[in-house]
Amino acid sequence: MIDLTKTPDNLPIPKDDKAADHLIGMTLPNLSLLGTNGKLINIGSFKDFLVIYCYPMTGQPNVALPEGWDQIPGARGCTPQSCSFRDHYQELKALKAEVVGLSVQSNDYQKEMAERLHLPFAVVSDADFKFQKALNLPTFIAAGMTLLKRLTIIAKDGKIVAVHYPIFPSDGDPAWVIDYLKKNPL
Repeated sequence: MIDLTKTPDNLPIPKDDKAADHLIGMTLPNLSLLGTNGKLINIGSFKDFLVIYCYPMTGQPNVALPEGWDQIPGARGCTPQSCSFRDHYQELKALKAEVVGLSVQSNDYQKEMAERLHLPFAVVSDADFKFQKALNLPTFIAAGMTLLKRLTIIAKDGKIVAVHYPIFPSDGDPAWVIDYLKKNPL
């Protein structure tokens, strides 16, 4: 059985292909996406800081990951990233930031994961790739699925002010976000 909460050693490190360089300064799209809390969440409507961590796909217990998953740089680590944001959520809230997870997986798939991992924030489904297309987010293909490359966006009042890309290791992402927020308070 695969332990999804830990990243294996010797994973390939993703290289910066510059596919997210265009994001800083862009305005978040005025899009409503279905969240794991059962509500439509308008990504462009948040005031103060919004942290959107985009990830390829979370695995499920007792379900094999796509063949070759661990060999794709940056693919493995979605569950540890989500757990790390969960564990740092109160600190992020204290820094006046809301957190939203985002993937192209279905809302039902995400709901199972959010409940199993006890996430205190919503995860939204971009299954129709509306958010991805609006911002031209980088993707890759694995096992016939088009998935988002892992990246984290920090927006302030709807404008993207920072992007973490590529991210490695995935569970270190919240520390990068916290460091940014401490250096750039509201």
